[in-house]
Amino acid sequence: MKHTLSVLVEDEAGVLTRIAGLFARRGFNIESLAVGPAEQAGISRITMVVPGDDRIIEQLTKQLYKLINVLKVLDITEIPCVERELMLLKVNSPNSTVRSEIIELAHIFRARVVDIGDDSLTVEVVGDPGKMVAIVQVLGRFGIREIARTGKIALTRESGVNTEFLKSQPGEAKF
Repeated sequence: MKHTLSVLVEDEAGVLTRIAGLFARRGFNIESLAVGPAEQAGISRITMVVPGDDRIIEQLTKQLYKLINVLKVLDITEIPCVERELMLLKVNSPNSTVRSEIIELAHIFRARVVDIGDDSLTVEVVGDPGKMVAIVQVLGRFGIREIARTGKIALTRESGVNTEFLKSQPGEAKF
């Protein structure tokens, strides 16, 4: 199972290296990693997607707390969250017909065309990880030249509303 960890750290040189080293020494992979300033000056939030069962994640959490500069570790996998990723896709568009079709598909996904070349389009997509997979599948038939993704970022929902649960309910409002 994939777990999403939200880690607050002091914003100092070498913190990310120590965290990555901890994972490497124990043979664990980090599937996604996003780092940026948090709400308080001098604090950064690291959002990681890590494969492993609950026991492994509990062990990693304990090890993270032993590192200096780590302030808080939270496994937000089962907590209602707002999750987003940013992805740039460069897609083949050899002619105006294909270009129009790609633009129309991008519009359906609420994506934006951010660059047009002689035979390619670059599309910016923001959304949950499932949206990223879906648009890659849809645009894949045109030939994808390059992909760049930020990795998942997430914040817990103060409302406590679990939109993933709501999506699975028949007849309920879709988000």
